[in-house]
Amino acid sequence: MNYQAIVDAQNVFFNSNSTKDIHFRKTVLKRLRTVLKENETFLYEAIFKDFQKSEFETYVTELALIYSEIELTLKKLNKWSAKKSISTSLANFPAKSYIMPEPLGVSLVIGAWNYPYQLSLAPVVPAIAAGCTVIIKPSEIAKHTSAAMAKLVNENFDPSFFKVIEGGVEETTELLKIKFDKIFFTGSVAVGKIIYKAAAEHLTPITLELGGKSPAIVTDSIQVKTTAKRLVWAKFLNAGQTCIAPDYVLVKDTVKEAFLNAVVEEIKSADYAVRHDNYTQIINTKNFTRLIDLIEKDKVFYGGKIDENERVIYPTLLTDIDFDHPVMQEEIFGPILPVITYQNIKEAIEAIKNLPKPLSCYAFTKNKKEREAILNEISFGGGAINDALMHITEHDLPFGGVGNSGIGNYHGKSGFDAFSHQKSILQKPFWLEPSLKYAPYSKGKLKILKWLLG
Repeated sequence: MNYQAIVDAQNVFFNSNSTKDIHFRKTVLKRLRTVLKENETFLYEAIFKDFQKSEFETYVTELALIYSEIELTLKKLNKWSAKKSISTSLANFPAKSYIMPEPLGVSLVIGAWNYPYQLSLAPVVPAIAAGCTVIIKPSEIAKHTSAAMAKLVNENFDPSFFKVIEGGVEETTELLKIKFDKIFFTGSVAVGKIIYKAAAEHLTPITLELGGKSPAIVTDSIQVKTTAKRLVWAKFLNAGQTCIAPDYVLVKDTVKEAFLNAVVEEIKSADYAVRHDNYTQIINTKNFTRLIDLIEKDKVFYGGKIDENERVIYPTLLTDIDFDHPVMQEEIFGPILPVITYQNIKEAIEAIKNLPKPLSCYAFTKNKKEREAILNEISFGGGAINDALMHITEHDLPFGGVGNSGIGNYHGKSGFDAFSHQKSILQKPFWLEPSLKYAPYSKGKLKILKWLLG
């Protein structure tokens, strides 16, 4: 496939100014919504082949977030894209100043396999809203959902505006040799560095949505049962294959036993053994083997059960873990939850600060002083107090990482801004032109300018 020709065609379409029209953008977003809704059964079947993921979970964690992003964008797009007036200093009187959001141009969205629909299509919504053309390169690991997106997009949209290109490392490498106006990548830190380096060759602006070891801090002022319920759901959703899942728990030593017992009871009540309804499989053998190697039998507090034929690892709790253990050296990205105790909140905070900045952080506490210490001292992308994962559903909260966990953010207006350039304009009339800034200079002029420019 001639990738350069596809990008060239999208450049021609973009330069035709068709995407500058707000009505055009809204029409495309409505068309995308219609295509997805009319083909939901097809999408459910494809993702089941990749994950054995239920219709319920697919809708809640994938399609619903895309639909709500589209709805919000349709409602707010006129406001987001409008010219914004700002104040102008006396030094430029008489004049007016304003900011014009303009689309960056041809964009490349590289999706991730763990939530293949959401993480490929959710960034497309703000790209279209901003007026960019879009090429999606879905993850080849979830091959059935990749094929499903390629079919639906390529059969329903003009490739000079919106196109899916399938493939793996080779295809991605070739795409990255081409100059884009924006690259949006979701995936691992290691691959993110490769994407970043390739983008730098063309000075292409980039958004990197990466990951890391997102902690959950459980203090002694919690409501134990509710804390366990929220954490268990957040951790074992999608069998733990979630970039913002709690990667490990730091629990106050005085509530460790009560907390662990509550977590076990919640795992049992969730009935994850009811396959295809409540629980998914691990995406492939490579990841399955990697996760199995992290389960040290004498550290298993609960779980450890696997089904090799189905690539299923049931919820597993590890205890008596320290930060030197292999399970703490990388993002787990699976249904294994290490639980580490701490004696005081300062100790917990310092432990987290010694690791790369995480994508998310969750604090379970009623204590205001502890809450403020966590929020003020730990740098992380985003998170929640007394909950986990649910901050992703709030479109007015920018979603993204910091440091190793990512660059830039999206969702709602933040997504629109990620695919836009804020063009700043100073506009003057011809009817007045003070001589202050012009030669010949004088002490009197300098005195006035010092007053004006302060």
